Amino acid sequence: MTRAAVFDVDGTLVDTNHLHVTAWWEAFRQAGHQVPMHAIHRSVGLGSTDLIAHLLGEDRDRDQDAAISAGHKALYGAFYDRLPAFRDAGKLLRTLAAEGWTVVLATSAGGPELSALRRAIDADDAIAATASADDVEEGKPAPEPVELALELAGAEAGRSVFVGDTVWDMTAGSRAGTVCVGLLCGGIPRDALTEAGAGHVHDDPADLLARLADGPFGR
Repeated sequence: MTRAAVFDVDGTLVDTNHLHVTAWWEAFRQAGHQVPMHAIHRSVGLGSTDLIAHLLGEDRDRDQDAAISAGHKALYGAFYDRLPAFRDAGKLLRTLAAEGWTVVLATSAGGPELSALRRAIDADDAIAATASADDVEEGKPAPEPVELALELAGAEAGRSVFVGDTVWDMTAGSRAGTVCVGLLCGGIPRDALTEAGAGHVHDDPADLLARLADGPFGR
């Protein structure tokens, strides 16, 4: 029976969270909003509309949403050709694929951004499918991205593992019924990941790879 290894991308496989924070901060500033960087950091991982709503509130001027999102996309896009994958990120995916796991990405990124992230990981030979922001109606923390990833893999949630770096990831994976593994490399504290549903926590992809036999991937 198929077992899926589902991965978030930003902050999990590629070291981009703080680039997103800077791009969002400037996009908000250009639109006349002073939003603290620490608040933006805790919101990374949400889709653009949800992130803006989370930070500005439901009573905001929604006519600004598209311009703020476009500003973030343009600012972040300047880094597409040099996005840094975390150490052993690609090796981790290839190792899991070689061990019989179906590797699927579940990410808020889409379009050219997702293409840039996949180039950074450099493990397309190990990635069976991708559930992106382009493919779902509701992003994380809704379970839909993870559920779609499982559907694409043809795998049951109870036999699958979801790896991410934010509380939104852990919430989505838990709601989808997967075992959740949290990574600290996105900058979110261990306690926050555990409270959101992480059953296992590792430093980064290299640490997870070194300890595969000790967790859900070794069962």
